[in-house]
Amino acid sequence: MTAEIKPHHQQAIDNLIAEYENDPRFPALIIGGSVAKGCARDDSDVDFMVVANDEEFGQRLATNDLFINRTDLCDYEGGYVDGKIINIKYLVDAAQRGNEPTRAAFDGAFIAYSHLENLNEIFAQIHVYPAKDHAERIKSFYCMAFIQNWLMAEAERHKNIYTMTRAASQLTLFAGRLILAHNQILFPYHKWFIHYLEKCPEKPSGFLENIHAVLREPGTKTSGALFKSLQDFHDWEIPDLEAYLWFMKEVEWSWMNGKTPLEDL
Repeated sequence: MTAEIKPHHQQAIDNLIAEYENDPRFPALIIGGSVAKGCARDDSDVDFMVVANDEEFGQRLATNDLFINRTDLCDYEGGYVDGKIINIKYLVDAAQRGNEPTRAAFDGAFIAYSHLENLNEIFAQIHVYPAKDHAERIKSFYCMAFIQNWLMAEAERHKNIYTMTRAASQLTLFAGRLILAHNQILFPYHKWFIHYLEKCPEKPSGFLENIHAVLREPGTKTSGALFKSLQDFHDWEIPDLEAYLWFMKEVEWSWMNGKTPLEDL
């Protein structure tokens, strides 16, 4: 179901369609961003992806000409359209192996026009939560949150402000990702992170308030409250020793098997 779109944003979309629909280089147009999600402000831009044919995409890729930013297609103050040029292979790859932020970018997105026969089928497979390795992802997010809460205590003991603020943001990230995963909601990357946590139907009582508190005042009191809310909410069945061992093997020792640490992904 398409979100309700403000008239001036719809006019910009209509202008985009008129601009590209009859251009054989661009067989499809996808609308995304806050306009498609139904949470746009009056002055929000219109985000889109225009699908180029292989020849056009190859030329654009060779010259790094993959962005479209135009004000002439909008008739409201401060308005502009902000687009990326992609190809059908990008959409196929996103459907088959896209990471969570890539898939989440298609939340609410819709096809404004298409001359591609199979686009609807591909499109429907992108915004899907990846069930593979779900249990392992739950474990990894819990263990990272556990370690960041422990790290906060160490940082506070040494009066290390940098490590305290980083532990606060990392604890927020992995506690939030744990709750998103519990609800099988895609991680939308950082801009929309809190918004999607607000949408989670199942989360600890006072979860968002605890997040705001630890970000405003990093310390063991606030981090402890946030982490305890995770423990009280659900039995994740991960003993403390197992969390320590996971961090040692999967993060500290990740270089031994050529893997990138979770916190660096």
